[in-house]
Amino acid sequence: MDRTMLRDDQWARIEQLLPGKKGDPGCTAKDNRRFVEAVLWIMRTGSPWRDLPEELGHWHRTFVRFSRWREKGVWERVATALQGDADMEHLFIDSTIVRAHQHSAGAQKKQANRKLAVHGAD
Repeated sequence: MDRTMLRDDQWARIEQLLPGKKGDPGCTAKDNRRFVEAVLWIMRTGSPWRDLPEELGHWHRTFVRFSRWREKGVWERVATALQGDADMEHLFIDSTIVRAHQHSAGAQKKQANRKLAVHGAD
């Protein structure tokens, strides 16, 4: 997977906010950038975790790590660090927060009943 969502300057701003740095308790993360790219891929595509491409990591381990970071507030720190960046401003807009009118989705209009009512009155 050649395309990444984060530019190098964006990565530089959040890299030190993420767990797994040298000096942090526990093991040192070797793949934080790949992991963040995997989470961004899931958010951008809206795909289920099981559809995560193999080159971005194993879907279950990625999900478990995502959940742990969510509980620790890591994602809030990342969002705060990137919030002024215009490229990341609308990254997580999806159908759960953007609603369209039913007719914009191709719903049938009820004009057939209206025509029958008009013709039936004559």
